[in-house]
Amino acid sequence: MTVEFGEIPETPRDALRLKLRAMRRLGWWLLAAIEGRLEKRRSRRRLSELSDDELRDIGLTPAQVKAETSKSWFWF
Repeated sequence: MTVEFGEIPETPRDALRLKLRAMRRLGWWLLAAIEGRLEKRRSRRRLSELSDDELRDIGLTPAQVKAETSKSWFWF
């Protein structure tokens, strides 16, 4: 192992901090991804509750709504 000028060798404590920081970023990313999918689920549920007149106001047909709400709630 060679150390270049100005480079500080990594200590076990620094390595642990870096790993914890990476795990924290992954945790936040995972929470954001789950929250986004739950928001899609809520939106699809609200869309399915609209009347035909309300759907016509936003430019959707009942068939389009059925296609959207029949999608898997988690993956899409």
